[in-house]
Amino acid sequence: MDGLKSIKKWNIIYPVYINSKKTIAEGRRISSTKACENPTCVEIGDCCSHLKIPFAIEIDKAYPRDFMQRGRVRVMLKKDDGTLFNPAVSSKKQLMIHVAELVPRHPGRTKKQEPAASSSNAGSTKSGKGGRKKR
Repeated sequence: MDGLKSIKKWNIIYPVYINSKKTIAEGRRISSTKACENPTCVEIGDCCSHLKIPFAIEIDKAYPRDFMQRGRVRVMLKKDDGTLFNPAVSSKKQLMIHVAELVPRHPGRTKKQEPAASSSNAGSTKSGKGGRKKR
């Protein structure tokens, strides 16, 4: 129970914050040039572990503006004494920028894109009736 109390004070990052497909009105917090395309909570969590920042993934939570977007990540940027876990990441915005740079290089994402590129070339053949209907 003590761990849950401390997690409530941590910063929250929703995947929408770093999604380049969303507008600022829809919830994006960083510029679209720095943002990544459709990040997931697991990818954000893996990037936080790569940056050596403690995190907790909450799958059952939803983004208030778009309740169909499930999941969020809680991160702890500073220790109890006020020192940073990672000196390169001093604010929530810097963390979002770092995570958005790391997500496209995520191992699960690079494996997904290779088969998709090869299958799109195979499905480009035309099929169907075509032509005009005869009377």
